[in-house]
Amino acid sequence: MRIEFPETIVNEKQLEELLSRPTPEVVDLFKTLEGDIIFLGIAGKIGPSIARMAMRASKEAGVSKRIIGVSRFSNEQERSQIERFGIETIRGDLLEPDFVNSLPKVKNVVFLAGMKFGAEGNLSLTWAMNTYVPAMVAEHFKYSRIVAFSTGCVYPLVDVKSGGSVESDKPVATGEYAQSCLGRERMFEHGSLKYGTPVSLIRLNYSVEMRYGVLVDVASKVKNDQPGDLSMGDFNVIWQGDMNAMSLLSLSQCTSPAKIINITGPETLSVRQVALEFGKLFGKTPKFTGDEAPTALLSNAELSYNLFGKPEVSPQQIIQWIASWIKHENRLLNKQTHFEVRDGKY
Repeated sequence: MRIEFPETIVNEKQLEELLSRPTPEVVDLFKTLEGDIIFLGIAGKIGPSIARMAMRASKEAGVSKRIIGVSRFSNEQERSQIERFGIETIRGDLLEPDFVNSLPKVKNVVFLAGMKFGAEGNLSLTWAMNTYVPAMVAEHFKYSRIVAFSTGCVYPLVDVKSGGSVESDKPVATGEYAQSCLGRERMFEHGSLKYGTPVSLIRLNYSVEMRYGVLVDVASKVKNDQPGDLSMGDFNVIWQGDMNAMSLLSLSQCTSPAKIINITGPETLSVRQVALEFGKLFGKTPKFTGDEAPTALLSNAELSYNLFGKPEVSPQQIIQWIASWIKHENRLLNKQTHFEVRDGKY
């Protein structure tokens, strides 16, 4: 039985339940997956829902696993909420070698930590978080299985009609943020080759939900009568719940050498067309600046569909949900994705 989705998402409780609802495939994986799971950098946008999905999958599979979340937890309320889901938490700074070396060496690691926002304003910290921390993690967890989040930003801009970059394409990391993310991948690849550590590298772009993401960026500009930038005229997205499920299923695909998996939706979406759709839903006429370029940052995720199946939620469904969410003035994270950036300076 597949997941049934509502016509609208009315509040954050319902949203969090949907984002963390495991698919039958995830539950089946957890029936046979050996060992506990630790989520490094759990307090970000993705961490709470993917860790909760792991906890729910364990319970539905009838198995007992420690699900552990690691973060600095600058927000105590967020830590309490994560713990209410039955997830253990460990507070500490992953930039501190002694702290990393104190972490329990569990069988499964999901690496979520990293820095994007403000990367250009503090490049040394960007490199430390995105490259130095992965090097320490790869060393400490050399006998574990690691799923590490990366980004499609390591790919070059490609023709919008190309279908997107595939995993075998050579990275052309534009800007220091993308370069540091490629450094993250290289550190996990090095650990995988040196120790035989099974690793999956998730090149993600872009995960979306009601409070944050490229679709929220476009919708907010339309709703607030602000012009939308067409510089990056096309993009990919995936519903965060689908992404959570695929990323957990990637634990079954870890290999040495490390395996790269693109995760995104199959559609190439047009900023202009999405804005026009939001305009219909809001009763607004979208405004635009600039012109669409013939190239964009796009990924081809056919490999992930062959491994895990296609996403359950379509962009059209997400657009309807977001429009309703914004109309009802529900909470947004108010963090821009900067998806329109073409020079890599985030």
